[in-house]
Amino acid sequence: MTKQRFTPAYPAELRERGVRLFRENRAGYASDTAAYKAIAPKLGCSPDSLRVWCQQAERDAGRRGGLTSAEKDRIKELEREVRELRQANEILKKASAYFAAAELDRPFRK
Repeated sequence: MTKQRFTPAYPAELRERGVRLFRENRAGYASDTAAYKAIAPKLGCSPDSLRVWCQQAERDAGRRGGLTSAEKDRIKELEREVRELRQANEILKKASAYFAAAELDRPFRK
């Protein structure tokens, strides 16, 4: 089993502020990476987090390829629903097998 890192859930306001700051100040830096590294500490997040937020904002706005936030949320919802339905199916299969076996064990009536 691999250890998963704890990633703090930043509030939506902070993410939006970070994206806005990046967009407003990007021209003042030599590269996107330099901008991320300069702006992220001011927000209290990692440069990589800021990069991910900015890229997702571009996807949501249609300026970058990939899944939008709404599409990601819908996929998560559907995957959860599939998982629940598979679980319910397993329960029904086991119940069906149990009752079928019980029916076979019952004495025959005329």
